[in-house]
Amino acid sequence: MCICINCRHIHRCKIYEFIEKQHCKNKMLQKNNYFIPVDTIIVVHINKQNVSISLDWDLQECSSFVEEPGYWLLFS
Repeated sequence: MCICINCRHIHRCKIYEFIEKQHCKNKMLQKNNYFIPVDTIIVVHINKQNVSISLDWDLQECSSFVEEPGYWLLFS
């Protein structure tokens, strides 16, 4: 599970925007003041069912993470 949903920086984070693009769910507003986190680890899970392959992108670690549960709901 992506830790971004409980981070204070979710609404302006460049890594979160990248992950959302990979999920084809880019709902974020384009902003000029992106926050670029440090020391991030993105994990990609490859799921194969019959001939269909899907990728699940998750941010697993981030040194810039500041916990604020539910913060992502403010602008959704």
